[in-house]
Amino acid sequence: MDALKTIALILVIIGGLNWGLVGLLELDVIVIIFGEMSILSRIIYGLMGLAAAYIAFTSFTETKPEPKIEARTEPEPKIEPKTDFE
Repeated sequence: MDALKTIALILVIIGGLNWGLVGLLELDVIVIIFGEMSILSRIIYGLMGLAAAYIAFTSFTETKPEPKIEARTEPEPKIEPKTDFE
């Protein structure tokens, strides 16, 4: 995982936890730390939004490598039909 995606993921997790606290306890940690709608809190909210957009975009556009199919090295066993019925 590259550094940008790691930072974006951390910001999305922090933002999700913050909104969970807002919904459950009416506690906005960003406001407590940086002040209500200060320039710094607005920057933090903006970065969280950009991080969420980046994660959403890269999650749907990443190409995963094709799985490698290994060739069998041993031959298939020969099955002889049974001709002697007793």
